[in-house]
Amino acid sequence: MAQAPKIELFVKASVDAESVGNCPFSQRLFMILWLKGANFTLTTVDMKRTPQVLKALAPGSQPPFLLYNDDVKTDTNKIEEFLEENLAPPQYTKLCCRYKESNGAGDDIFRNFSGYIKNPIPGFNDRLEKKFLSTLVKLTMYLETPLPHELEQNPNATESSRLYLDGDTLTLADCNLLPKLNIVKVVCKQYRNFAIPRELKGLTRYLDNAYKQDEFRYTCPKDSEILIAYQSVAKYLNK
Repeated sequence: MAQAPKIELFVKASVDAESVGNCPFSQRLFMILWLKGANFTLTTVDMKRTPQVLKALAPGSQPPFLLYNDDVKTDTNKIEEFLEENLAPPQYTKLCCRYKESNGAGDDIFRNFSGYIKNPIPGFNDRLEKKFLSTLVKLTMYLETPLPHELEQNPNATESSRLYLDGDTLTLADCNLLPKLNIVKVVCKQYRNFAIPRELKGLTRYLDNAYKQDEFRYTCPKDSEILIAYQSVAKYLNK
């Protein structure tokens, strides 16, 4: 058996410089390495006082970045592709999606969430909330629609019962989307008293299932970290 690679993932540190900070890209790679079953070291980087060793490793780069043996990689998408290619079966779990549509599911949510949460004017709120909500509805429809392999097993199925975006196991698509949905949930509750409606059954089921998974739950930053990160951009509505 080939010798296991030496892997170190550098992620943004929290305000206390100890735990994981708010960074969906960092969490995405943390989840991927955990799901793959790879042995790796996690190093949190305090951006207020970047150690000299990190300046030497990836000058001018922001976390996350990866040290794979002695090779430094700094682009999140390329790191994801590299890990999927190099940490492959049978030794490591395959995480790519069966259906290409799963990769794009929910990809407009974060953009519309940003417009909604950064708006300080009450008169604009309803329109921005509807636009944001429509992206959640679109995602829940994808999650509720049976995928081809579900229809093969049950041709009469009218609603999907799968756990995640692409099936019953977490994939690269989930590693990309779930960290963003966690931020959306925390920030919307604080600044708009908005919770994802339980009527969105597919999305509710998806998040409930995801929070039961250690690979997601234990890679999430604390809620307080997320709120600190958003306090300079999120706006309370001015009465």
